[in-house]
Amino acid sequence: MKVLQGKIDCRPEETGYDSSRLDALHAHFQKLIDKEIIFGAQYTISHKGKIIANASIGRGSAVDDVPMQPDTVFPIASITKTFTAVAIMRLLEEGRFRLDTCVGDILPPFAEAPFKEITIWHLLTHTSGLYPDGGCFPDAAPKSSWALIDEGYNNYKGEGEFDWVKAGISGGLRRPVGSEWMYNSFGFALLGEIITRVSGVFAHDYIMENIVKPLAMKDTGFVPTVEMAKRFYPFDERMKEAIKNYIASGQLPNEGAGTVWEKIPETGGGLNATTADLIRFGNMMLNGGSLDGARILGRKMVEVMTTQQLKNVPDYCWGSNEPDRKYGIGFDMREGYAHTYSKGTYMHEGSGACSMDIDPKEQLVAAWFVPWDKGEWCPDPLYNVQNIIWSGLI
Repeated sequence: MKVLQGKIDCRPEETGYDSSRLDALHAHFQKLIDKEIIFGAQYTISHKGKIIANASIGRGSAVDDVPMQPDTVFPIASITKTFTAVAIMRLLEEGRFRLDTCVGDILPPFAEAPFKEITIWHLLTHTSGLYPDGGCFPDAAPKSSWALIDEGYNNYKGEGEFDWVKAGISGGLRRPVGSEWMYNSFGFALLGEIITRVSGVFAHDYIMENIVKPLAMKDTGFVPTVEMAKRFYPFDERMKEAIKNYIASGQLPNEGAGTVWEKIPETGGGLNATTADLIRFGNMMLNGGSLDGARILGRKMVEVMTTQQLKNVPDYCWGSNEPDRKYGIGFDMREGYAHTYSKGTYMHEGSGACSMDIDPKEQLVAAWFVPWDKGEWCPDPLYNVQNIIWSGLI
């Protein structure tokens, strides 16, 4: 078992953390690698504002036998949603809208029934009633929002610009607004469009200029720099070849150029980063919205985001039977026997897979990247890892 060490601020014991638990964490990762559940792992842990662990183990590619590095760049997938939620709250604290503002006030297709009751809050909490991500439920459903956009765009004969928002919600609602928690990534693309229309800046650029750059997250972006690409984790041969060509030419392939897809923000899952960069974002939240002199949000906005928003709203996604889903603004706040973090911890997973967990009581922030070997969701690289990391608190 070879563990590569990255930069840390101090020894774990200096903040009250038992470093022997990191050995247990490495052993767990190695076991998962041996079982061909994950290819490798990269993780960073911050305690009381200090990075106490930053390391990697296993393969840094799904197609090549190269080592995972502590600074390997990877897609953070749905963790992107937390950045989108912060961007929305920045605009809220500027008075641009409220959480109870109807989406139809900004996006006209929502001004008609059955969508007119949907608010920005509903999109942020996955309670809009719109059809959720594919795979959430086994029962038959209409085409996904993405398929509806693709079909509508290919068949569009009208005048003017194609309305992707209208096409994306043409499948209607699955449940009444506010009645059920249903995970909806398209809802966060809609939030990205709200950011664009309200700020006058494309959502990607707004997030980069107002969150990523002020936090000095140099390895984070919707479009990786060439230098980031040299450390990028390829999930398949096609991605490996695209990365190679990008590094050689400096030109990133854009299959959506000149089409509607170029205009749809990837605010539900398009960012790339390292675990060390995610720790900076996590510590900003832990610090009440600021880090190293950079103010991203006010303390009250962070408090709202990290307070449970739902009450007796059920969740049946992916076979769940949870009568009272715990969720904040853009952050998951799930509780239960599977988790040993403190009550009030907020987090988000990303498919592929990765996780970012923030425990305000213990002042602990952890982020880890554990790319699937077989491509199937498994709790051991996520929930078990969280339990091991939190077991080091003295």
